[in-house]
Amino acid sequence: MSPRFHLLIAAQAVSALADNAVLIVTIALLEARGLPGWWSPLLKFAFTLSYVFLAPLIGPLADAMPKARLMSLMNAVKMIGVAMLFAGLHPFAAFAVIGFGAAAYAPAKYGLVTEIVGPRQLVAANGWIEVSVICAALLGTMFGGLLVADLVRSSGASLTLQAWLAASVPGSSATTLTLSIVAIFFIYVLSGLLNLGVPDSGARYPASRIHAVALVRDFERGNRTLWRDRDGGLSLAVTTIFWGAGATLQFVVLRWAADVMQLSLEHAAYLQAAVAIGVIAGATLAGRYVSLDQAKRVLPAGVVLGLLMPAVASASSLAVAVPLLVLAGAVGGVLVVPLNALLQHRGHVLLSAGRSIAVQGFNENLSILLMLASYAALLAIDVPIVPLMWGFGLMIAAAITLLMRMESSRPPPVAVPET
Repeated sequence: MSPRFHLLIAAQAVSALADNAVLIVTIALLEARGLPGWWSPLLKFAFTLSYVFLAPLIGPLADAMPKARLMSLMNAVKMIGVAMLFAGLHPFAAFAVIGFGAAAYAPAKYGLVTEIVGPRQLVAANGWIEVSVICAALLGTMFGGLLVADLVRSSGASLTLQAWLAASVPGSSATTLTLSIVAIFFIYVLSGLLNLGVPDSGARYPASRIHAVALVRDFERGNRTLWRDRDGGLSLAVTTIFWGAGATLQFVVLRWAADVMQLSLEHAAYLQAAVAIGVIAGATLAGRYVSLDQAKRVLPAGVVLGLLMPAVASASSLAVAVPLLVLAGAVGGVLVVPLNALLQHRGHVLLSAGRSIAVQGFNENLSILLMLASYAALLAIDVPIVPLMWGFGLMIAAAITLLMRMESSRPPPVAVPET
């Protein structure tokens, strides 16, 4: 991989670290304001809205300008969202702004990967991307847990900042989490500086019509094209299920850790690291040993992933639960990296880099919206977390089994071209 690829990896990883840290801090902010627990998954819901409703726009936007420059601009948008948290605005609104920045950042990031590496390196490149994202999630979640710890919230720096704001800004909404929000803001600043150094790939695409109706129709055609493609449709279905389930699992683990293991938010955030470590291991193995034309052979991992959820839910101690969470993460990493690479390859062949990633993001994030909304509704009616995890896991296993049967009933596929 070229140095410019590694700089891209570093820039997006720092931004993803901040995305994960700000989620933990904002959940603590919701608790501090006394809002009910079902608001927590709605933060991710707000974050995801732009991925779905702006999908027809962000693909052409990613293709209309140098992707590295767009990444820098969208990182600045995320900083505006964090500033809204600092100003005391409702976290839902702040996360909607941060999500807009992330939604436009994603097709630029993945599209740039397809532009600077060839098909033979695409699985390995996706392995690098997924490992860096999961490492960022791991470090970001742990950093967020540290930022909501009493040690930081009651530190001299935190108390001094609160006192200064109270004296300098009449009506200031400063809390014990203000220092944490400032720290996250400066992580986005660092990501922005790294983004400025990511070079332009030189790829350019024909100008798109900017009329809203034309954009929607173009997006709908691209969405239909990708779903109707044999390999594209299968990989899109799997990644759609995986990312919807993964986003929901993030909150499920936090709730399970609190209700079953009696852990605080700080320590529950650390427990999420077990899943992240597993994903890193699984993604690394897949990136190294699974080629693009073998991507569909990892489908059984999706069934195993679903069946591991009831096992985790039934664990009676951390000594049992932690290895199971690591295993679940590893299986998920093995599943998503090859199929994500296959999806990007087919999307790049059939559409364009930006448009294919926007279609992928629309479907995956629509799944996240639906699953998170369902999860929040189940929490609102007080469904216990253990049976909820059983149903969640069995649903994943059943869905992947159905996709495997559909694939096996089709005629033998044409080999994926690698040049």
